[in-house]
Amino acid sequence: MYGNWGKFLRVNLSTGEVKVEEYDEELAKKWLGSRGLAIYFLLRDMDPKVDPLSPENMLIITPGPLSGTSAPTGGRYNVVTKSPATGFITMANSGGYFGAELKFAGWDGIIVEGKADNPVYIYIKDENVEIRDASHLWGKVVSETEKTLREEIGSKKVRILSIGPAGENLVKFAAIMNDGHRAAGRGGVGAVMGSKNLKAIVVEGSKSVPIADRQKFMLTVREKINKLKNDPTAGGGLPKYGTAVLVNIINENGLYPTRNFQTGVFEHAYEQSGEAMAKKYLIRNQPCYACPIGCGRVNRLPTVGVTEGPEYESIWALGANLGINDLASIIEANHQCDEFGLDTISTGGTLAAAMELYEKGYLTDDELGDAPPFRWGNTEVLHYYIEKIAKREGLGDKLAEGSYRFAEMYGHPEFSMSVKKLELPAYDPRGAEGHGLGYATNNRGGCHIKNYMISPEILGYPYKMDPHDISDDKIKMLIVFQDLTAIIDAAGLCVFTTFGLGADDYRDLLNAALGWDFTTEEYLKIGERIWNAERIFNLKAGLDPLKDDTLPKRFLEEPMPEGPNKGHVVRLKEMLPRYYKLRGWTEDGRVPKEKAEELGIAEFL
Repeated sequence: MYGNWGKFLRVNLSTGEVKVEEYDEELAKKWLGSRGLAIYFLLRDMDPKVDPLSPENMLIITPGPLSGTSAPTGGRYNVVTKSPATGFITMANSGGYFGAELKFAGWDGIIVEGKADNPVYIYIKDENVEIRDASHLWGKVVSETEKTLREEIGSKKVRILSIGPAGENLVKFAAIMNDGHRAAGRGGVGAVMGSKNLKAIVVEGSKSVPIADRQKFMLTVREKINKLKNDPTAGGGLPKYGTAVLVNIINENGLYPTRNFQTGVFEHAYEQSGEAMAKKYLIRNQPCYACPIGCGRVNRLPTVGVTEGPEYESIWALGANLGINDLASIIEANHQCDEFGLDTISTGGTLAAAMELYEKGYLTDDELGDAPPFRWGNTEVLHYYIEKIAKREGLGDKLAEGSYRFAEMYGHPEFSMSVKKLELPAYDPRGAEGHGLGYATNNRGGCHIKNYMISPEILGYPYKMDPHDISDDKIKMLIVFQDLTAIIDAAGLCVFTTFGLGADDYRDLLNAALGWDFTTEEYLKIGERIWNAERIFNLKAGLDPLKDDTLPKRFLEEPMPEGPNKGHVVRLKEMLPRYYKLRGWTEDGRVPKEKAEELGIAEFL
């Protein structure tokens, strides 16, 4: 087998058992790798109804067949598990260098089960695997954890994945961090890791990923890198300004969510843009493994020194969504989230819900006491409550449950801008209705990255589509984006490669590396299989499609008050039935036996 090693490391922390889970190429051809194999293992070995924070939940950390190769952006890995935030599947994706190092150690992934009696970390050096005590690491922030482990192991070359205090304290939106500032952020994967008393995983590898035809692969890689470098986004805007190049673009198009999505235009957007960051704080770019784009930012700030980030989503979540325009405060807050191990999108979304509850009089000064008031634009809220959330102290204990549960405590869950209890990212769907349908149907809830319809609706990739068109063509494009992104994740690549590459390009890279002769359509069929398998997991976990495949009422009933999208709402009711039909699902959004048989997954119904 090429690309994949054909084996996962399986660690049961309850018993201390470490074993090898082998699989053959036939299974790889059905699921490709990473996100695909992970949902296969979850459906085969775990009841989707388990408590996400119980020992029975499986935590799967897995790079793809192109991870650790020279394929452009071949350094990604996925964390797949049942989310404590949503109660459904989550697949959090991260870059950096950890995923590639795991492949260098000879593993396609790690399946973690059970719960250790005391804090532990897993040390992997090629085939050698140890479960070691981590009591001395418990309570440490991410940078301290990494520093201590490197000193303890005596190597600067190891790659480390860990949780901060937020994961230890089971915050519903705790992230898993690697390489300091890279985050598998969404869905509370850090809380699942914390529930297992697993503080970190340390990896050191010495192998090279096997490639079927190295010469052909390298020629293909060079061709695809040239495409990316010649693309105005992948080769221009992202390297120059990072993902924050989007701030001005999205704001000018009237869908930059402001003050908990009450409007789509922020009057101070430029002050927190990638252009402003480059002028004031940027030191250099920070690419992930094998990345020709290099969108990561390294900034210097007097209060924290040298730090990485923030990305576009983090700038928005900790900025405009809270009415905050001070970029220095946003950078510092992003640094805090990285250190404590918090998802910035859900952190900002939860604080924004609290601010609107405060604005409307449902959250009062009496309850806050001496804490900073939840006023729009109050930067003190950021720095005070990020730590309180991570440590579950005071009101932070309630906020740690996420925006939906927090707002529900005050009788107003409608102020939670979330789908399936996962906070929405930085695009108001009233300005991109196909993207809104993507939010409603996404397997992990309020997510943009698994169906990035901003590409056609705003940025013009692969071609420009009217953001308010709700035709079948728009829905078909969404389905292609969902299936293709599943393939990109399963391959171990970054979704930013879609700024320059298309489905045929991924086919070329995979065929050259794996020695297969699959067509583009066959790869997309794998993506469709993954998407449907995740849907089946959610249905078995208790998903009620007609109740859960929806958006906050704000987007369905409150017209956008200003800007280019003034007067628009999301016409979800007109799109959702057609989405189900075009997916080949039943009228109530379920995967029928015929579709499951077509995809070879009827055994999981």
